[in-house]
Amino acid sequence: MPDQSLPEAPTPVSRSTGARAPETLAPAPAPAGESAERPTSAESPVKDLTRRRLLGAAGASGLVLGAAGVAVGYAAAPAQATPLSSVGAGQAMFHVKHQPGITQGLQARGHLIAFDLAAGAGRKEAAALLRRWSETARLLMAGEAAAHDDTDVARDAGPSSLTVTFGFGNSFFARTGLEKQRPVALDPLPAFSSDHLDATRSNGDLWVQIGADDALVAFHALRAVQKDAGGAAKVRWQMNGFNRTPGATAHPMTARNLMGQMDGTRNPKPAEADFDQRIFVPADSGKDPAWMANGSYAVVRRIRMLLDDWEKLSLKAQEQVVGRRKADGAALSGGTETTEMDLEKTDANGDLVVPINAHARITRPDQNGGAAMLRRPFSYHDGIDPDGTPDAGLLFVCWQADPLRGFVTVQRKLDRGDALSQYIRHESSGLFAVPGGAAKGEYVGQRLLEA
Repeated sequence: MPDQSLPEAPTPVSRSTGARAPETLAPAPAPAGESAERPTSAESPVKDLTRRRLLGAAGASGLVLGAAGVAVGYAAAPAQATPLSSVGAGQAMFHVKHQPGITQGLQARGHLIAFDLAAGAGRKEAAALLRRWSETARLLMAGEAAAHDDTDVARDAGPSSLTVTFGFGNSFFARTGLEKQRPVALDPLPAFSSDHLDATRSNGDLWVQIGADDALVAFHALRAVQKDAGGAAKVRWQMNGFNRTPGATAHPMTARNLMGQMDGTRNPKPAEADFDQRIFVPADSGKDPAWMANGSYAVVRRIRMLLDDWEKLSLKAQEQVVGRRKADGAALSGGTETTEMDLEKTDANGDLVVPINAHARITRPDQNGGAAMLRRPFSYHDGIDPDGTPDAGLLFVCWQADPLRGFVTVQRKLDRGDALSQYIRHESSGLFAVPGGAAKGEYVGQRLLEA
């Protein structure tokens, strides 16, 4: 991928002293050819700690450091003396080519929030709001306090790879008098047979995605964003999700969803030559407005999993529905998780090894005219219904340069015979235009709102 990095952000102000943090604690610029959205290097975790993170580790008694400066053990001490781990020290950059929260790996905790502009609020109020939100996101992602009325919820934590992402819904443009700047790609999604949509939990003028590897850090950002909205916008809906915590497995692996299946095996990879053209709007796009350069379109769906029905199936039946082995994600045609699926392979009876209606077969790009989308979901569990049915499933978020060619193409194919469809239900939906990242001195969406 092209280098996404921009000049380093100004040195943040310390939460506790108001003084500038030492320059040696600032993150180093991303190496050429590498995305600045990746966490900072773990080469010297102690050196990379911000003042806020050091406060959480101060007072540790009997701390033992290895030759490289990494904590390798500590004597008996109160729980608060435990040094910060590498999970808390991870940091994503705010000022990057593409907004953060798109190409990062899955995060342990997430919040998706849609806002509607308040009555009487228009373009001027929206611009002021995006300016506030952008500054708050920049500070919190750097592990610093919000500029005003910080709640201190994340005071003892590191940045925990926090990302905050902003987008605009179809209705935003009429509300702000910017109809001529609305992308054609934001036309409403068509209806699908699996839809049981709740309009009150769908769409919205503005959309915010928050992700972090610590629940309190994510909640801290959520509260800051909600408070910053002030009288300019009101929450339309909010959804809370989770993924496996980084480091919970012995080695990196594809995440599992609440059905126990690996989810994301066929995701496009940034190293692929056509990744950018599939996921991001090019600067010279002939069909998208200029303010969407380097941006992407997010489709957001709350997909309820009918787990009671799913869990009644045998392991073999579940694998037939998906088309992959549950244990390791390998296609039923054989090999490992990354082995190319053999769509023509048959068994001793002449039947296709990967069933014709298997989910993995239907969603393959080569079965959909090359359509591809970057899936970056969160699981959710919102309790138990009165009849004892779990309200659980997937907060599906996918990214693409063109939602009609990406999500819509694949979902229409799934509508025509996906074996998985009888075990899921789409309960809410949204489509949002997510502009490119803010350059130094800019806020997200400035090229739209101040054009």
